[in-house]
Amino acid sequence: MVEVRVSGIALDSISNQPVVFLQEIDGTRILPIWIGHNEALAIGMVLEKKSPERPLTHDLMKTLVQGLDAKVSRVVVNDIRNNTYYARIYLEKNNSIVEIDARPSDSIALALRTSAALYVADEVFKEAHTFSMEKGKTLRDRLRNLKPEDFGKYEI
Repeated sequence: MVEVRVSGIALDSISNQPVVFLQEIDGTRILPIWIGHNEALAIGMVLEKKSPERPLTHDLMKTLVQGLDAKVSRVVVNDIRNNTYYARIYLEKNNSIVEIDARPSDSIALALRTSAALYVADEVFKEAHTFSMEKGKTLRDRLRNLKPEDFGKYEI
């Protein structure tokens, strides 16, 4: 597994869909994952350190986990099939682990709220179309220079 961080969110101007970017902690590869607008809002609020007036779904999930005296130990984007990503949330309670199948976007939003580690399976990095960051460049610079063919088999 490769530990990653959320390096940003952007809006794909062709599909009008948000894209979350997961960047290797100890590397230059970035994995783009297209997500829903609500999930992008939930992720973006954490990145911008903003709080909603009322709890969002992922805030409720965090409260439920805490109320059960459990903790989110990690989130793993563990598979890609037919251009669809899959993730697992790992809950820990009383020295036992429960794995929960979830969408990557929901998993990422929950991980950010609980300070859980984020990982991408090696196989996903190998199979998915990723791009790399050059030293000294920002994500914004890299995104401005992307071409549709940079995304390989994905339709945008």
